[in-house]
Amino acid sequence: MPRPIEALIHPDALAHNLQRARRAAPDAKVWAVVKANGYGHGIERAYAGLKAADGFALLDLAEAERVRALGWRGPILLLEGCFEARDLELCSRLDLWHTVHREAQIDWLAAHKTQRPHHVFLKMNSGMNRLGFAPAAYRSAWLRLSGLTQVDGITLTTHFADADGAAGVDAQLAVFDAAARDLPGERSLCNSAATLRFAAERPELRGDWVRPGIMVYGSAPDHPKRRSADWELQPGMTLRAELIATQRLRAGDCVGYGSSFRADAEMQIGVAACGYADGYPRLAPTGTPVLVDGVRTRLLGRVSMDMVAIDLGPVSQAAVGSEVTLWGRGPNGSVLPIDEVAQAAGTIGYELMCALAPRVPTRVA
Repeated sequence: MPRPIEALIHPDALAHNLQRARRAAPDAKVWAVVKANGYGHGIERAYAGLKAADGFALLDLAEAERVRALGWRGPILLLEGCFEARDLELCSRLDLWHTVHREAQIDWLAAHKTQRPHHVFLKMNSGMNRLGFAPAAYRSAWLRLSGLTQVDGITLTTHFADADGAAGVDAQLAVFDAAARDLPGERSLCNSAATLRFAAERPELRGDWVRPGIMVYGSAPDHPKRRSADWELQPGMTLRAELIATQRLRAGDCVGYGSSFRADAEMQIGVAACGYADGYPRLAPTGTPVLVDGVRTRLLGRVSMDMVAIDLGPVSQAAVGSEVTLWGRGPNGSVLPIDEVAQAAGTIGYELMCALAPRVPTRVA
């Protein structure tokens, strides 16, 4: 039989989370962000849950081709734009919108021969200091683009660095507004955190398009301050396995490499078919939450390449074959948010989703 581990993708949860973004940003159009192969969920597997979006936003041309191959005829946005001049040929053929964040990209457009003018997203660096024109250079970039016959629409955009934290968005919004106040065109400002935290009450912030990413897949962008359940989000992915062995420990017995866990009394443990070669975080310590038959318990010792050890004290009826939920939906309506596992491992839910290993069988549930 196959090794008992699999990942399940839940299109119903993705559709629910997308609708949650709409409720948070009334009257705005919604991009479904599917970069990194749909945050590890698989673009093709996620598509059914996300096709009610107004557009798909992603990074590379190959992903754009995959979305078009699924039958999508609406907008597709390249979030980092073109990487070389010849990329514009495929933008013309596939009718892709693309971000412009540096002068060379305007030069390429000016030299591009096309019968189909492009819609571009002009990005401002309002404080994130990754991509975008400096505020002082933003207007001149807009003027250059607006004068090109190759361009038929310009959306003004930026990206917030602290929408999930105490600093919030006001400082960057003030920079953006000062540089772009009287420029025509739609606006796109809000990522997941800004959408959930601010968009409902601030129409000037939600603009014309919001760009929910991680929230669409069921992770809270501001965890642990707010949990996914607080935002009414549902897990888009479940990673589950089974117990393949049990062990009875005596007081003083150790578990795993480095003997990092030592039992202080007799206890029953289980061994599940999941490890860091499956994408489970190696740094997840003793105490990391896990569900066995829907009952919450904890990991013990170090995560191995192919196995983890689990405390069966809270679930004494567990045996070989019992279901182990590493994150996502468990039996009997139980849920283990991916954010809790990520927090225990010192990382974020984004990384766990994207790190799911190719060797894990994945299917739509």
